[in-house]
Amino acid sequence: MIREKFEEAFSPERIKKNITEPAHELIVLRKIIPWEKIIDSLTPFYDRTAGAVGKSLRTMTALLTVSRLRGLSDREAVRQVKENRYIQYFCNVPDEGLQTFLHPSSLSVFRKRLGEEGAALIENEIFEMLLRAGVIRGDEALIDSTVLESDIIYPNDVQLIYKAFKKLRAFCRLHNISFWWDDTLLKKLWREFGLDKKGNRATWLIRFDELFVPALKIFQEKIRYLKTSDRRRNKACNLLNLLNLLEEQTAQKLRGERHIKDRIVSLDDPDARPIKKGKSHPKCEFGTTVQMTFSRAGFMITAENFIGNPGDKTLYGDTLGLFISRTGECPGTVVTDLGYRSQANIGNTPPEVAHVFMGRGTDVAEDRRDFCRSARSATEGFIAVAKNIRGFGKSPYHGLKGHRIWSVLCQTAYNLKKFLQMWFADKIEEESMKELGLA
Repeated sequence: MIREKFEEAFSPERIKKNITEPAHELIVLRKIIPWEKIIDSLTPFYDRTAGAVGKSLRTMTALLTVSRLRGLSDREAVRQVKENRYIQYFCNVPDEGLQTFLHPSSLSVFRKRLGEEGAALIENEIFEMLLRAGVIRGDEALIDSTVLESDIIYPNDVQLIYKAFKKLRAFCRLHNISFWWDDTLLKKLWREFGLDKKGNRATWLIRFDELFVPALKIFQEKIRYLKTSDRRRNKACNLLNLLNLLEEQTAQKLRGERHIKDRIVSLDDPDARPIKKGKSHPKCEFGTTVQMTFSRAGFMITAENFIGNPGDKTLYGDTLGLFISRTGECPGTVVTDLGYRSQANIGNTPPEVAHVFMGRGTDVAEDRRDFCRSARSATEGFIAVAKNIRGFGKSPYHGLKGHRIWSVLCQTAYNLKKFLQMWFADKIEEESMKELGLA
């Protein structure tokens, strides 16, 4: 159950006394974010009649937003509300019960409840608000992709098998089952492997695989006769499928195969893949592909996550279509790099697009070349900011859904920060200011 409306927690007198900087970025954002629309869109995620009353949607949404704006962990975000008057005001948390208003773990529960759909609803309401005000425009589409890295250690084949045994240990402890492999021998081999810095990896992989194969067969039998809840059985079956895939790929590796489809690099994040984007460093990154589009002003219009590296050429048409759908207009200019270049993509670009630049100056008329080259350089800058400052460098959440939730939350913060950058530089038009209630 959840409250469908929120009450202002601060009186005018208290605001006047404690909020002394009206141009503070959080004060500006508090005014323009459409809180009522966001709350209305998130209410269906709760039962209207059953259960205890949940935490304020207004506060929870603001906490998610400010944690990404400031790059804070859940624990740090809750602590900052207690210490910082402006963050407290932004999150609409009253003084009464401030020190115990929320446990940090509630934010994790809230994200799980909302999932990808709920996070996208928050982002969409803020995006639509900026679009209606004329702050975001779709005159030009800048398209590129990057890698959203997973929060995993650098993988190797032996380490993956040892991690698989850790998963089996957790399964045994959960169901009160004795280990059916020689765990003492396994730990001894792992220590020897760690000390053997110059050893032959293939030899070590064979030794670990000889322990893993029979253990996996017995694990399959254990699941067959396991008496537990459906939820735990499904979880065990998913683990079995993952470990079977790991064994198949290990066998391929031992046969000398170099290109292995859907290569597993982490058992904690099975959707992560090794991805090469043509860089000198790092040559290979582990995570998911993020396809991004920007306006020329630098607002992030779309951010989509994909498992592996599907290829920029294959994604171009759908990416441009999503850009047009979100902005409600066809851009006059599309700017990409050579990775998107193909005659099919050039030919399939909507005729309303007057200029299509795909990495070569000859793609556009001479009077548009400098603009397109500048836009292409700007795209690299936008992605650098997104990765190094706005959170797109590494996702702390696992799986494609986790990466998607992280990307949407980071996209929300990215666009709000871009708005603030333009607002402080007096680059927001007067009509837009009036529409947002800032003039």
